[in-house]
Amino acid sequence: MQRLLNLQQDKILRSERALLEILQVTLARLDAPQTDLELIQRSLHQLEELFLLVIVGEFNAGKSAVINALLGDRYLEEGVIPTTSQLYLIRHGDERQDGPGPDELRTLSLPVDWLQEVNLVDTPGTNAVIQRHQQITEHFVPRSDLVLFVTSADRPFSESERAFLERIRQWGKKIVIVLNKMDLLESDDERTAVQEFVAENARQLLGAEPPIFPVSARLALRAKQTAQATGAPLADQPDWVASRFGELEEFILSRLDSGERLRLKLENPLGVAGNLVRRYQEVIAQRQELLQGDFQTLDIIEEQLEAYQADMRHDFQFQRSRIDNVLYQMAERGDKFFEETLRLSRLFELVNTERLRGDFERRVVGDTSLQIERHVNELIDWMIDKDYRQWQAVMEFLNRRASQHADRMVGQVSSDFEFNRQNLLANVGRSAREVVNSYDREAEALKLAQEVQRAIIQTAAVEVGALGLGTLLVALLQTTLLDITGILGASAVAALGLYVLPYRRSKIKAQLRERINDLRGRLDTAITQQFEAELTESVRRIHEAIAPYTRFVRVEREKLATLQQDLETAQQQLTHLRQEVQALEP
Repeated sequence: MQRLLNLQQDKILRSERALLEILQVTLARLDAPQTDLELIQRSLHQLEELFLLVIVGEFNAGKSAVINALLGDRYLEEGVIPTTSQLYLIRHGDERQDGPGPDELRTLSLPVDWLQEVNLVDTPGTNAVIQRHQQITEHFVPRSDLVLFVTSADRPFSESERAFLERIRQWGKKIVIVLNKMDLLESDDERTAVQEFVAENARQLLGAEPPIFPVSARLALRAKQTAQATGAPLADQPDWVASRFGELEEFILSRLDSGERLRLKLENPLGVAGNLVRRYQEVIAQRQELLQGDFQTLDIIEEQLEAYQADMRHDFQFQRSRIDNVLYQMAERGDKFFEETLRLSRLFELVNTERLRGDFERRVVGDTSLQIERHVNELIDWMIDKDYRQWQAVMEFLNRRASQHADRMVGQVSSDFEFNRQNLLANVGRSAREVVNSYDREAEALKLAQEVQRAIIQTAAVEVGALGLGTLLVALLQTTLLDITGILGASAVAALGLYVLPYRRSKIKAQLRERINDLRGRLDTAITQQFEAELTESVRRIHEAIAPYTRFVRVEREKLATLQQDLETAQQQLTHLRQEVQALEP
């Protein structure tokens, strides 16, 4: 066809090809099914072919009769039951030949002159009585340059015809309606009423009133056969005049000249492309809507993790205060011990260093280390339980999200998008479930306890080779006992008097509190640092588990934004090309 075009027409043709090729890539990135990609490929090939006139309609509407009347002889079988079981491509040939063709076509070559510029396609019935017939018809109509829609005057615009016309409109096809079997109606009033009914329904369905030709294909063919047999002029045949077929034939063979056929040929791929662009713009909008829900899911998880950390830090203050209380109580016992012990009346008991040390460890230190260790273990159990429950919460939330949209497909277009999304949700949920199911509380507690103890010892007593908190407490408070016994001795008793001992008692009490406060601060630092490290690690593991889902959502959003822009650009180019085609010189 390109050899017959002028420069303006050739430019439009090249622009259409480029647009279709880009659209093919865009739809492939949207995981379009092969049928849609093949539709674009066929539109590209169609630009190189002859003008294609496709005849459609329900069986028994008289499609084959209309074609026979156009061709001038009974080349196709007619009947009251479905007779056309496959697509027939009717083209020019020096002699009649009938044989198999490509794409489920049978090829019928006929020595009819006007077929040198136009190819006809006869399709199976569009009603769903034989579903396979409808499928191959709907598969082929998008390839047409002009659709001749045949309906019967005795039952015009059935429900299946209305549905099929809507599909044709979506494909952006030029439609001509043939109202056949008008000879079955007995009065002019009936014929007028039927014609008005068809025009009104066509206008509602198509948004515009297409050309409508009320005819009797049966009378037209009989008139042509009589004229051929007698040699009389066709115009003189009463059946020809009654058939009103001349108006349809004149439209197809004369008014539909080469310029108009070229315009329709160039408009056809634009209609196909426009339909695909609209469909996939809806697909993108639906995917974006679905992704918006996924972003909300991730936002909710992030908010929950922030709330989880805030709650943990708040509750940790209570856990930490329990350890502070143990040391505070030890300081109180120390004050009481020194008040009761450092008196002149008990001077000779103070000389007994070992006894004093024993009393101090028993009455002041006591079971402080055991209490601290118990509270530390309770802290560890609390952290593990909270971590476990947070994993459970994330798992349950993601499972609800996955099940909520398990049956939601994007439009009617099957793709990998929803499949990948559901798989990621399932995998993330499965990862969380595996963490929860594999949670060994004893092992986790032991691991965390070792970390906490190591942190306490490294932070509070790196200089002491302590093996436990009890030994650590004694080591840290050892100098307090030395201060007590260091001031006592036989040679110093006389110098104590009534004033020195109360002063030393106050100093020792202050020293004990200072050391306990120092111990409290270092223990608090060690436990807090370990708590923050564990909390950070817990949140990091959750983020790591949902990272594939997070990446998928982010990448898909960016991809859809790009493809949406590509389709908007294609839409603008389609509009521009339509205007250029409409403006073509005859």
